[in-house]
Formats: sequence, structure tokens, C-alpha cells
Amino acid sequence: MEDILINWTPQETRVAVVENGAVQELHIERTLERGLVGNVYLGKVARVLPGMQSAFIDIGLERAAFLHVADLHLNGVSPRGHHGESGQATPIERLVYEGQALTVQVIKDPIGTKGARLSTQISIAGRLLVHLPQDNHIGISQKIGSPEARDALRARMQTLVSAGVQDGNTGGFILRTNAEEASDEELGADIAYLRKTWASIREKSLRLPPGSLLFQDLSLVERVLRDLASERTNSIRIDAKLQYDVVRQFGETYMPAATAKLELYRGERPIFDLNNIDAEIARALARRVDLKSGGYLIIDQTEAMTTIDVNTGGFVGARNFDDTIFKTNLEAAGAIA
Repeated sequence: MEDILINWTPQETRVAVVENGAVQELHIERTLERGLVGNVYLGKVARVLPGMQSAFIDIGLERAAFLHVADLHLNGVSPRGHHGESGQATPIERLVYEGQALTVQVIKDPIGTKGARLSTQISIAGRLLVHLPQDNHIGISQKIGSPEARDALRARMQTLVSAGVQDGNTGGFILRTNAEEASDEELGADIAYLRKTWASIREKSLRLPPGSLLFQDLSLVERVLRDLASERTNSIRIDAKLQYDVVRQFGETYMPAATAKLELYRGERPIFDLNNIDAEIARALARRVDLKSGGYLIIDQTEAMTTIDVNTGGFVGARNFDDTIFKTNLEAAGAIA
């Protein structure tokens, strides 16, 4: 069994996954470094540029965002699927017009003087699946094994996706790599979460003005419920009342099973003092890592590579030189991992 500890401040969120008193995973998100990729906006076409086959879209940011014709999908069809009498793909000036409202998703963050890059093909990531609400295709991650396993997963998904659909618009799904061993209940829960999220986006797009944010990819605290919590999780403890309330409200709507394990930590000691997590972090990030035998590692990071130097140090206990090197390398392999 494992416990998840969450340390939250307005500037930074830290999450530690602890198993048998040892830190197994550490996740950090800094507020100022959180990007826009994945966010969905109701945009307004500010300008169409036929010479660049692109359009500038106002999504409420300081700079207008950029939509290329290759990323324009209307009614589930890309421009390459729209052909005129000449057989050529339909130009952007015949697909969008100034003042038009479009639901768009950021696919590349703004950088320097360039605005964000957009797509009108929305994708929403879940724990096991990626939802493509404007498509009806069911795809399988290339990393999932044999053709037989892929066919079986696709057949299961087609049954699950069709269940409970009333309007015939099931939407498309891509199974992520970690969905290979998932049960029907787990897949069904992810489908329900993703459909609720898309329904919320559509509802907001009908009532909010252009330039509005319709969906923001989950914060690290919310992703704990979606991605990290599992049947092996004993408890999820968070040390901030404000975030506890926000995450509980989110979890009760989308992930009630994981939310039942959520607890507000009220202890006097900082939550990361438990299990000596801060000390573990410092040790993991140190340039020198001492091994139990007396050997040590030196880890250096450059632009091109990370180098790890294994040293025997004070370890001289083996019978001969080869055994000393072999045992030091065995211990180093575990420490490096």
C-alpha cells in the first residue's frame, strides 16, 4: 500500500508517493511555469491571412494566437478532406471569416513575440484514455502489444463507448499505454469523466463571450486523483484547506472512489517532515550520492548528456579487484535507478 502526501503553497505544489516509508515518486509544479498547452478557449477570428493560409485568433491573451489551415478541423473534417473542383484542399479563406467564433485548443505555448499555436480539433486527456469528441475513431497506443490484444481492446471499447449514448455522437477515444491491463469499470469511469468534461466545455461555449477560457488542463493536485490514485493507495493527505476543498469538489464530481481517500492534514509538523521527504529530495538531487558499501556516485548534467561516475571510494572489502568493482556496480545500479 502507498500514501500520497501533498504540500501546497501559492507558488508551488509538491506531491510525494510514499511506499513502506520510502519516497517512490516526487512531482513538482510551479505556478509561474504552468503553460497553456491543453487549454480550450472560445476564440474569435481577428484576421484571415490567405497568403499564409493562417488566421489570427483572439483568445483573450496579450497576443493573438495563430491557427494554420492544417490545424483547422470543421465538423470533424480537416481541410485536406474538403476538395473543390480542382481537387485541391479548400483554402482557409473559404473555411473561416473575421468575427467567427471558434472553439480552439492550445497546442504550442507562446514564445518571444509569437502567440500560441491553436487547433480546432479538441483532445482531452484522461487517466487511461484520450477523448476526441469531434471524431468517432477508436485508436490504440502503438506501444500496446500484439494485434490480438489490440483487437480485443478495441472491441471492449466499442461496447463501452456505445453504452448509454442517446444522440448517436459517441466521440472518439485513444487508449493510452497504461490502459492495456485496465478493467471495464476503470475504462468506463474514464469515459464518463471525459464526456462530462466535454459536456461542460460545450455548455460554456454557448453562454460565455469570445475570449473565454472553457477548459484548463488539471492542476497537479487534481491530477493526483486522476493519474496517481489507485486501488493500492491507502490515503491522500493535503496540508492546505483551500486546495482540499477545491480538490474534493472536483473529485466528488468526476472521481468519487479516489476522493474517499482524501484527507486534510492538520498536524503541527510540516507534512513533508513525515518520512523525511525533504531529506530524501535533497539526497536525490545531490551531486554526490554515497553508497552503503563506502563507494559513491558523482552525477553531472550538461546540455548534451548526464554523466554518472561510479567510484569505489572506501569500499575495499571484496576478495579481489574484479569482485570489488562488480559489487560496487551492482549497488550503483540500484542507486541510480
